[in-house]
Amino acid sequence: MTEENIMFQPVGTFCQRQVVTCAPGDRLVDVAATMSERNISSVVVCKGDTPAGIVTDRDLRNKVVARGADCHAMTAGMIMNAPLITVGEDDSIFEALHRMSRRGIHRVCVVDGAGRLTGIITDSDILRLQSRSPQQMVREIEEACSVADLEKLHVRVQNLVVHLAGTGVPTRDLVRMIAHLNDQILVRLITLLRRERYPDLTDRFAFIVLGSEGRQEQTLTTDQDNAIVYADDLSESDVRRLEAFSLDLIDNLVAIGVPPCPGGIMARNEAWRRSLSQWRAVLDQWLSAPTPENILNTSMFMDMRLIDGDHSLEQALKPHIVGRLAGDTAYLAHMGANVVRFTPPLGMFGRIKVERSGDHRGLVDLKRAGIFAITEGVKILALEAGLLRGGTWERLQSLVTAGTFTAKEAEDLEESFNFLVLLRLRGQVEAIRQGLTPTNHIPLDHLNRMEQGRLRLAFEEVRTLQAFMARRFRLDLFT
Repeated sequence: MTEENIMFQPVGTFCQRQVVTCAPGDRLVDVAATMSERNISSVVVCKGDTPAGIVTDRDLRNKVVARGADCHAMTAGMIMNAPLITVGEDDSIFEALHRMSRRGIHRVCVVDGAGRLTGIITDSDILRLQSRSPQQMVREIEEACSVADLEKLHVRVQNLVVHLAGTGVPTRDLVRMIAHLNDQILVRLITLLRRERYPDLTDRFAFIVLGSEGRQEQTLTTDQDNAIVYADDLSESDVRRLEAFSLDLIDNLVAIGVPPCPGGIMARNEAWRRSLSQWRAVLDQWLSAPTPENILNTSMFMDMRLIDGDHSLEQALKPHIVGRLAGDTAYLAHMGANVVRFTPPLGMFGRIKVERSGDHRGLVDLKRAGIFAITEGVKILALEAGLLRGGTWERLQSLVTAGTFTAKEAEDLEESFNFLVLLRLRGQVEAIRQGLTPTNHIPLDHLNRMEQGRLRLAFEEVRTLQAFMARRFRLDLFT
Protein backbone atom coordinates (compact mmCIF):
# COMPACT_ATOMS: atom_id res chain seq x y z
CA MET A 1 0.00 0.00 0.00
CA THR A 2 1.43 3.39 -0.98
CA GLU A 3 1.84 6.29 1.45
CA GLU A 4 -1.00 8.19 -0.20
CA ASN A 5 -3.37 5.20 0.23
CA ILE A 6 -2.42 4.71 3.87
CA MET A 7 -3.10 8.35 4.67
CA PHE A 8 -6.65 8.11 3.36
CA GLN A 9 -7.57 4.85 5.04
CA PRO A 10 -10.16 5.11 7.85
CA VAL A 11 -8.86 5.62 11.36
CA GLY A 12 -11.01 2.75 12.61
CA THR A 13 -8.92 0.30 10.61
CA PHE A 14 -5.71 1.14 12.45
CA CYS A 15 -6.54 2.65 15.86
CA GLN A 16 -5.81 0.94 19.17
CA ARG A 17 -9.01 -0.61 20.48
CA GLN A 18 -7.83 -1.34 24.02
CA VAL A 19 -8.11 2.06 25.74
CA VAL A 20 -7.50 2.57 29.44
CA THR A 21 -10.19 4.83 30.91
CA CYS A 22 -11.31 6.34 34.19
CA ALA A 23 -14.19 8.46 35.48
CA PRO A 24 -13.91 12.21 36.21
CA GLY A 25 -14.35 11.54 39.93
CA ASP A 26 -11.62 8.87 40.19
CA ARG A 27 -8.76 9.74 42.53
CA LEU A 28 -5.79 11.13 40.64
CA VAL A 29 -3.35 9.04 42.66
CA ASP A 30 -5.15 5.91 41.45
CA VAL A 31 -5.04 7.12 37.84
CA ALA A 32 -1.29 7.80 38.13
CA ALA A 33 -0.75 4.33 39.59
CA THR A 34 -2.62 2.78 36.68
CA MET A 35 -0.48 4.68 34.19
CA SER A 36 2.67 3.47 35.96
CA GLU A 37 1.50 -0.16 36.16
CA ARG A 38 0.38 -0.25 32.51
CA ASN A 39 3.42 1.75 31.32
CA ILE A 40 1.17 4.16 29.41
CA SER A 41 1.35 7.94 28.98
CA SER A 42 -2.37 8.79 29.07
CA VAL A 43 -5.78 7.76 30.40
CA VAL A 44 -9.05 8.79 28.76
CA VAL A 45 -11.63 10.26 31.13
CA CYS A 46 -15.14 9.06 30.28
CA LYS A 47 -18.67 9.86 31.37
CA GLY A 48 -20.30 6.55 30.68
CA ASP A 49 -19.26 5.57 27.13
CA THR A 50 -18.57 9.14 26.09
CA PRO A 51 -15.01 10.50 26.31
CA ALA A 52 -14.90 13.80 28.19
CA GLY A 53 -11.19 14.50 28.56
CA ILE A 54 -7.73 13.00 28.85
CA VAL A 55 -5.06 12.92 31.54
CA THR A 56 -1.47 12.64 30.29
CA ASP A 57 1.89 12.26 31.99
CA ARG A 58 2.56 15.88 30.98
CA ASP A 59 -0.54 16.97 32.92
CA LEU A 60 0.77 15.16 35.99
CA ARG A 61 4.13 16.88 35.68
CA ASN A 62 2.88 20.40 34.91
CA LYS A 63 -0.38 20.59 36.85
CA VAL A 64 0.48 18.53 39.91
CA VAL A 65 4.19 17.92 40.52
CA ALA A 66 5.46 21.32 39.32
CA ARG A 67 2.88 23.11 41.49
CA GLY A 68 3.48 20.97 44.54
CA ALA A 69 -0.18 19.96 44.60
CA ASP A 70 -1.49 17.07 46.70
CA CYS A 71 -2.58 14.42 44.22
CA HIS A 72 -4.36 12.52 47.03
CA ALA A 73 -6.88 15.36 47.23
CA MET A 74 -7.38 15.63 43.45
CA THR A 75 -9.52 13.84 40.90
CA ALA A 76 -8.93 13.08 37.22
CA GLY A 77 -11.58 15.62 36.22
CA MET A 78 -9.66 18.41 37.99
CA ILE A 79 -6.64 18.25 35.66
CA MET A 80 -7.96 16.57 32.51
CA ASN A 81 -7.65 18.27 29.13
CA ALA A 82 -11.12 19.10 27.87
CA PRO A 83 -12.96 19.37 25.59
CA LEU A 84 -11.39 16.32 24.04
CA ILE A 85 -10.23 16.29 20.41
CA THR A 86 -11.77 13.29 18.65
CA VAL A 87 -12.10 11.79 15.19
CA GLY A 88 -14.71 9.46 13.81
CA GLU A 89 -13.97 5.87 12.92
CA ASP A 90 -14.57 6.67 9.25
CA ASP A 91 -12.34 9.77 9.25
CA SER A 92 -9.04 9.35 7.41
CA ILE A 93 -5.62 8.89 8.97
CA PHE A 94 -4.73 12.18 7.34
CA GLU A 95 -7.58 13.93 9.19
CA ALA A 96 -6.37 12.55 12.52
CA LEU A 97 -2.84 13.68 11.71
CA HIS A 98 -4.09 17.11 10.69
CA ARG A 99 -5.97 17.61 13.98
CA MET A 100 -2.96 16.55 16.02
CA SER A 101 -0.68 18.86 14.08
CA ARG A 102 -3.07 21.82 14.27
CA ARG A 103 -3.65 21.43 18.01
CA GLY A 104 -0.06 20.52 18.90
CA ILE A 105 -1.11 17.24 20.54
CA HIS A 106 0.12 13.67 20.22
CA ARG A 107 -3.09 11.61 20.32
CA VAL A 108 -6.77 11.77 19.46
CA CYS A 109 -9.65 9.58 20.63
CA VAL A 110 -11.72 7.68 18.10
CA VAL A 111 -15.52 7.66 18.46
CA ASP A 112 -18.41 5.96 16.67
CA GLY A 113 -21.41 7.69 15.15
CA ALA A 114 -23.02 8.07 18.56
CA GLY A 115 -19.95 9.71 20.08
CA ARG A 116 -18.96 6.64 22.11
CA LEU A 117 -15.28 5.88 22.67
CA THR A 118 -14.06 3.06 20.42
CA GLY A 119 -10.28 3.59 20.28
CA ILE A 120 -7.32 5.92 20.32
CA ILE A 121 -4.59 6.75 17.80
CA THR A 122 -1.27 8.51 18.46
CA ASP A 123 1.31 10.21 16.29
CA SER A 124 3.61 7.26 17.07
CA ASP A 125 0.98 4.89 15.66
CA ILE A 126 0.84 6.97 12.48
CA LEU A 127 4.62 7.03 12.27
CA ARG A 128 4.59 3.24 12.37
CA LEU A 129 1.99 3.22 9.60
CA GLN A 130 4.05 5.67 7.59
CA SER A 131 7.09 3.49 8.09
CA ARG A 132 5.37 1.24 5.56
CA SER A 133 5.54 4.11 3.13
CA PRO A 134 9.33 4.48 3.18
CA GLN A 135 9.58 0.70 2.92
CA GLN A 136 7.25 0.75 -0.07
CA MET A 137 9.36 3.53 -1.55
CA VAL A 138 12.49 1.46 -0.99
CA ARG A 139 10.88 -1.37 -2.94
CA GLU A 140 9.97 1.01 -5.75
CA ILE A 141 13.54 2.34 -5.79
CA GLU A 142 14.88 -1.21 -5.99
CA GLU A 143 12.58 -1.85 -8.96
CA ALA A 144 13.38 1.42 -10.77
CA CYS A 145 14.44 0.78 -14.36
CA SER A 146 15.85 4.14 -15.40
CA VAL A 147 17.33 7.44 -14.26
CA ALA A 148 13.97 9.03 -15.06
CA ASP A 149 12.30 6.67 -12.57
CA LEU A 150 14.85 7.62 -9.91
CA GLU A 151 14.31 11.31 -10.60
CA LYS A 152 10.59 10.91 -9.88
CA LEU A 153 11.34 8.94 -6.73
CA HIS A 154 13.76 11.62 -5.54
CA VAL A 155 10.92 14.14 -5.80
CA ARG A 156 8.66 11.76 -3.89
CA VAL A 157 11.21 11.51 -1.09
CA GLN A 158 11.07 15.28 -0.73
CA ASN A 159 7.29 15.22 -0.83
CA LEU A 160 7.21 12.54 1.87
CA VAL A 161 9.41 14.67 4.12
CA VAL A 162 7.21 17.70 3.46
CA HIS A 163 4.21 15.62 4.42
CA LEU A 164 5.73 14.22 7.63
CA ALA A 165 7.16 17.52 8.88
CA GLY A 166 5.15 18.92 11.76
CA THR A 167 3.36 15.66 12.55
CA GLY A 168 5.35 14.87 15.68
CA VAL A 169 7.83 12.54 13.99
CA PRO A 170 11.14 13.00 15.87
CA THR A 171 13.70 15.08 13.99
CA ARG A 172 16.30 12.34 14.21
CA ASP A 173 13.92 9.82 12.63
CA LEU A 174 13.07 12.21 9.80
CA VAL A 175 16.72 12.95 9.07
CA ARG A 176 17.66 9.28 9.10
CA MET A 177 14.75 8.48 6.81
CA ILE A 178 16.01 11.07 4.32
CA ALA A 179 19.50 9.58 4.47
CA HIS A 180 18.22 6.02 4.09
CA LEU A 181 16.07 6.77 1.04
CA ASN A 182 18.80 8.85 -0.59
CA ASP A 183 21.22 5.96 -0.04
CA GLN A 184 18.81 3.60 -1.76
CA ILE A 185 18.50 5.90 -4.77
CA LEU A 186 22.29 6.14 -5.04
CA VAL A 187 22.77 2.37 -4.75
CA ARG A 188 20.13 1.76 -7.41
CA LEU A 189 21.72 4.29 -9.75
CA ILE A 190 25.09 2.56 -9.37
CA THR A 191 23.44 -0.80 -10.08
CA LEU A 192 21.70 0.50 -13.22
CA LEU A 193 24.83 2.14 -14.59
CA ARG A 194 26.98 -0.92 -13.98
CA ARG A 195 24.44 -3.24 -15.54
CA GLU A 196 23.65 -1.14 -18.60
CA ARG A 197 26.91 0.68 -19.38
CA TYR A 198 29.74 -0.71 -17.27
CA PRO A 199 29.34 -4.49 -16.97
CA ASP A 200 33.13 -4.80 -17.17
CA LEU A 201 33.78 -2.43 -14.27
CA THR A 202 36.12 -3.72 -11.56
CA ASP A 203 34.68 -4.63 -8.16
CA ARG A 204 37.80 -3.46 -6.36
CA PHE A 205 36.71 0.06 -5.48
CA ALA A 206 34.62 1.77 -2.82
CA PHE A 207 32.18 4.61 -3.39
CA ILE A 208 32.05 6.59 -0.14
CA VAL A 209 30.01 9.58 0.98
CA LEU A 210 31.44 12.32 3.18
CA GLY A 211 30.37 15.17 5.46
CA SER A 212 26.73 15.32 6.55
CA GLU A 213 25.87 12.58 4.06
CA GLY A 214 28.47 10.35 5.68
CA ARG A 215 27.02 11.14 9.13
CA GLN A 216 23.49 10.44 7.82
CA GLU A 217 22.42 13.93 8.83
CA GLN A 218 21.10 15.14 5.49
CA THR A 219 18.19 17.51 5.12
CA LEU A 220 16.47 18.77 1.98
CA THR A 221 19.28 21.02 0.78
CA THR A 222 22.26 18.70 1.19
CA ASP A 223 24.52 18.65 -1.86
CA GLN A 224 26.91 15.91 -2.94
CA ASP A 225 30.07 15.09 -1.03
CA ASN A 226 31.61 11.82 -2.21
CA ALA A 227 34.82 10.09 -3.24
CA ILE A 228 36.18 6.85 -4.66
CA VAL A 229 38.93 4.67 -3.26
CA TYR A 230 40.29 1.90 -5.49
CA ALA A 231 42.80 -0.92 -5.09
CA ASP A 232 46.47 -0.09 -5.67
CA ASP A 233 47.07 -2.80 -8.25
CA LEU A 234 44.32 -1.93 -10.74
CA SER A 235 45.40 -1.90 -14.35
CA GLU A 236 45.54 1.36 -16.28
CA SER A 237 42.50 0.31 -18.30
CA ASP A 238 40.56 -0.44 -15.10
CA VAL A 239 41.40 3.02 -13.75
CA ARG A 240 40.29 4.69 -16.98
CA ARG A 241 37.05 2.73 -16.92
CA LEU A 242 36.48 3.73 -13.32
CA GLU A 243 37.04 7.36 -14.29
CA ALA A 244 34.37 7.14 -17.02
CA PHE A 245 31.97 5.51 -14.56
CA SER A 246 32.60 8.25 -11.99
CA LEU A 247 31.83 11.02 -14.46
CA ASP A 248 28.67 9.25 -15.57
CA LEU A 249 27.54 8.55 -12.00
CA ILE A 250 27.86 12.13 -10.76
CA ASP A 251 26.28 13.60 -13.90
CA ASN A 252 23.29 11.32 -13.41
CA LEU A 253 23.04 12.19 -9.72
CA VAL A 254 22.78 15.84 -10.75
CA ALA A 255 20.13 14.87 -13.33
CA ILE A 256 18.13 13.10 -10.62
CA GLY A 257 18.11 16.30 -8.57
CA VAL A 258 21.01 15.93 -6.12
CA PRO A 259 22.92 19.25 -6.27
CA PRO A 260 26.66 19.14 -7.07
CA CYS A 261 29.11 20.17 -4.39
CA PRO A 262 30.10 23.84 -4.92
CA GLY A 263 33.60 22.98 -3.70
CA GLY A 264 34.00 20.11 -6.15
CA ILE A 265 34.14 17.37 -3.51
CA MET A 266 32.83 14.69 -5.86
CA ALA A 267 34.18 11.46 -7.31
CA ARG A 268 34.12 12.80 -10.86
CA ASN A 269 37.03 15.08 -9.93
CA GLU A 270 40.42 13.38 -9.96
CA ALA A 271 41.39 14.85 -6.59
CA TRP A 272 38.56 12.86 -4.98
CA ARG A 273 39.21 9.62 -6.89
CA ARG A 274 42.44 7.90 -5.81
CA SER A 275 44.00 4.56 -5.00
CA LEU A 276 44.25 3.42 -1.38
CA SER A 277 47.97 4.28 -1.09
CA GLN A 278 47.38 7.64 -2.77
CA TRP A 279 44.62 8.47 -0.29
CA ARG A 280 46.86 7.52 2.62
CA ALA A 281 49.57 9.84 1.28
CA VAL A 282 47.09 12.68 0.74
CA LEU A 283 45.64 12.24 4.22
CA ASP A 284 49.13 12.30 5.72
CA GLN A 285 49.78 15.52 3.81
CA TRP A 286 46.56 17.11 5.08
CA LEU A 287 47.29 15.96 8.63
CA SER A 288 50.82 17.32 8.63
CA ALA A 289 49.81 20.89 7.72
CA PRO A 290 46.71 22.31 9.46
CA THR A 291 45.84 24.92 6.85
CA PRO A 292 42.15 25.92 6.57
CA GLU A 293 41.76 23.95 3.34
CA ASN A 294 43.45 20.85 4.77
CA ILE A 295 41.33 21.04 7.91
CA LEU A 296 38.16 21.27 5.82
CA ASN A 297 39.17 18.33 3.64
CA THR A 298 40.25 16.23 6.61
CA SER A 299 37.02 16.95 8.46
CA MET A 300 34.93 15.97 5.45
CA PHE A 301 36.85 12.72 5.08
CA MET A 302 36.47 11.80 8.75
CA ASP A 303 32.77 11.25 8.19
CA MET A 304 33.29 8.73 5.40
CA ARG A 305 30.70 6.01 4.98
CA LEU A 306 30.60 3.22 2.41
CA ILE A 307 27.67 3.23 0.00
CA ASP A 308 28.76 0.59 -2.48
CA GLY A 309 31.82 -1.48 -3.27
CA ASP A 310 34.73 -3.06 -1.43
CA HIS A 311 34.25 -2.49 2.30
CA SER A 312 37.86 -3.36 3.10
CA LEU A 313 39.07 -0.22 1.31
CA GLU A 314 36.99 2.03 3.56
CA GLN A 315 38.05 0.02 6.60
CA ALA A 316 41.69 0.59 5.72
CA LEU A 317 41.31 4.38 5.68
CA LYS A 318 39.23 5.27 8.74
CA PRO A 319 41.62 3.71 11.31
CA HIS A 320 44.45 5.53 9.53
CA ILE A 321 42.81 8.89 10.30
CA VAL A 322 41.83 8.03 13.88
CA GLY A 323 45.28 6.63 14.60
CA ARG A 324 46.96 9.78 13.34
CA LEU A 325 44.73 12.22 15.20
CA ALA A 326 43.93 10.50 18.50
CA GLY A 327 47.06 11.91 20.13
CA ASP A 328 47.69 14.92 17.91
CA THR A 329 46.40 17.68 20.19
CA ALA A 330 48.04 20.39 18.07
CA TYR A 331 46.06 19.46 14.95
CA LEU A 332 42.88 19.02 16.98
CA ALA A 333 43.46 22.46 18.48
CA HIS A 334 43.69 23.96 15.00
CA MET A 335 40.43 22.24 14.12
CA GLY A 336 38.90 23.53 17.33
CA ALA A 337 40.01 27.07 16.58
CA ASN A 338 38.13 26.86 13.29
CA VAL A 339 34.97 25.81 15.14
CA VAL A 340 35.21 28.59 17.71
CA ARG A 341 35.51 31.12 14.89
CA PHE A 342 31.85 30.55 13.95
CA THR A 343 30.25 32.47 16.80
CA PRO A 344 26.47 32.28 17.30
CA PRO A 345 24.58 35.45 16.27
CA LEU A 346 23.78 36.69 19.77
CA GLY A 347 24.00 40.38 20.57
CA MET A 348 23.60 42.31 23.79
CA PHE A 349 21.05 40.93 26.26
CA GLY A 350 20.87 37.72 24.20
CA ARG A 351 19.19 39.33 21.22
CA ILE A 352 19.39 37.16 18.08
CA LYS A 353 21.07 39.03 15.24
CA VAL A 354 19.96 38.58 11.63
CA GLU A 355 21.91 39.28 8.46
CA ARG A 356 21.71 42.99 7.61
CA SER A 357 22.31 42.96 3.88
CA GLY A 358 22.50 40.81 0.76
CA ASP A 359 20.20 38.05 -0.44
CA HIS A 360 19.69 36.77 3.11
CA ARG A 361 18.83 40.08 4.73
CA GLY A 362 16.68 39.52 7.80
CA LEU A 363 17.48 35.80 7.94
CA VAL A 364 19.50 33.55 10.24
CA ASP A 365 21.89 30.95 8.78
CA LEU A 366 21.26 27.98 11.09
CA LYS A 367 24.14 25.92 9.76
CA ARG A 368 26.73 28.65 10.21
CA ALA A 369 25.17 29.92 13.43
CA GLY A 370 25.09 26.65 15.32
CA ILE A 371 24.77 23.33 13.49
CA PHE A 372 28.33 23.47 12.12
CA ALA A 373 29.84 24.20 15.54
CA ILE A 374 28.00 21.29 17.16
CA THR A 375 28.74 18.69 14.48
CA GLU A 376 32.38 19.73 14.15
CA GLY A 377 32.94 20.24 17.87
CA VAL A 378 31.53 16.83 18.74
CA LYS A 379 33.57 15.28 15.92
CA ILE A 380 36.83 16.78 17.23
CA LEU A 381 36.16 15.63 20.78
CA ALA A 382 35.31 12.15 19.46
CA LEU A 383 38.60 12.09 17.55
CA GLU A 384 40.48 13.08 20.69
CA ALA A 385 38.91 10.09 22.44
CA GLY A 386 39.66 7.80 19.49
CA LEU A 387 35.94 7.39 18.75
CA LEU A 388 34.58 8.14 15.30
CA ARG A 389 31.70 5.76 14.72
CA GLY A 390 28.29 7.01 13.64
CA GLY A 391 27.13 10.60 13.43
CA THR A 392 26.66 13.43 15.89
CA TRP A 393 23.98 11.68 17.96
CA GLU A 394 26.05 8.50 18.39
CA ARG A 395 29.22 10.44 19.08
CA LEU A 396 27.54 12.42 21.85
CA GLN A 397 26.63 9.19 23.62
CA SER A 398 30.16 7.85 23.10
CA LEU A 399 31.55 11.01 24.69
CA VAL A 400 29.39 10.42 27.76
CA THR A 401 30.80 6.90 28.04
CA ALA A 402 34.31 8.29 27.59
CA GLY A 403 33.73 10.85 30.35
CA THR A 404 34.14 13.90 28.11
CA PHE A 405 30.57 15.01 28.79
CA THR A 406 28.19 14.32 31.63
CA ALA A 407 24.84 12.83 30.66
CA LYS A 408 23.18 16.21 31.34
CA GLU A 409 25.69 18.11 29.19
CA ALA A 410 25.19 15.70 26.31
CA GLU A 411 21.41 15.89 26.69
CA ASP A 412 21.45 19.71 26.58
CA LEU A 413 23.69 19.69 23.52
CA GLU A 414 21.56 17.08 21.78
CA GLU A 415 18.36 19.02 22.42
CA SER A 416 19.94 22.16 20.98
CA PHE A 417 21.19 20.25 17.95
CA ASN A 418 17.77 18.68 17.41
CA PHE A 419 16.03 22.04 17.59
CA LEU A 420 18.42 23.71 15.14
CA VAL A 421 18.04 20.82 12.68
CA LEU A 422 14.26 20.90 13.15
CA LEU A 423 14.10 24.62 12.33
CA ARG A 424 16.32 24.14 9.29
CA LEU A 425 14.21 21.24 8.05
CA ARG A 426 10.99 23.13 8.71
CA GLY A 427 12.29 26.14 6.79
CA GLN A 428 13.29 23.94 3.87
CA VAL A 429 9.88 22.25 3.86
CA GLU A 430 8.17 25.64 3.75
CA ALA A 431 10.43 26.74 0.88
CA ILE A 432 9.48 23.64 -1.12
CA ARG A 433 5.80 24.26 -0.44
CA GLN A 434 6.24 27.76 -1.89
CA GLY A 435 8.15 26.49 -4.92
CA LEU A 436 11.44 28.00 -3.69
CA THR A 437 14.91 26.48 -3.41
CA PRO A 438 15.51 25.27 0.17
CA THR A 439 18.47 26.78 2.05
CA ASN A 440 19.92 26.82 5.57
CA HIS A 441 18.38 30.23 6.30
CA ILE A 442 15.15 30.99 8.16
CA PRO A 443 13.31 34.26 8.80
CA LEU A 444 13.42 35.07 12.51
CA ASP A 445 10.02 36.75 12.42
CA HIS A 446 8.42 33.43 11.39
CA LEU A 447 9.20 32.04 14.85
CA ASN A 448 6.88 32.68 17.77
CA ARG A 449 8.17 34.01 21.08
CA MET A 450 8.66 30.56 22.57
CA GLU A 451 10.56 29.32 19.52
CA GLN A 452 12.78 32.38 19.53
CA GLY A 453 13.49 31.68 23.19
CA ARG A 454 14.43 28.10 22.41
CA LEU A 455 16.64 29.28 19.55
CA ARG A 456 18.39 31.70 21.87
CA LEU A 457 19.00 28.88 24.36
CA ALA A 458 20.37 26.66 21.55
CA PHE A 459 22.82 29.39 20.52
CA GLU A 460 23.87 29.81 24.16
CA GLU A 461 24.51 26.06 24.30
CA VAL A 462 26.73 26.43 21.21
CA ARG A 463 28.65 29.16 23.05
CA THR A 464 29.07 26.82 26.01
CA LEU A 465 30.48 24.10 23.74
CA GLN A 466 32.88 26.57 22.12
CA ALA A 467 34.06 27.79 25.52
CA PHE A 468 34.59 24.16 26.59
CA MET A 469 36.70 23.50 23.52
CA ALA A 470 38.67 26.73 24.01
CA ARG A 471 39.63 25.59 27.51
CA ARG A 472 40.28 21.98 26.57
CA PHE A 473 42.61 22.79 23.67
CA ARG A 474 44.10 25.98 25.14
CA LEU A 475 42.89 28.05 22.23
CA ASP A 476 43.90 31.21 24.10
CA LEU A 477 47.43 30.43 22.86
CA PHE A 478 46.30 30.82 19.23
CA THR A 479 46.77 34.24 17.70
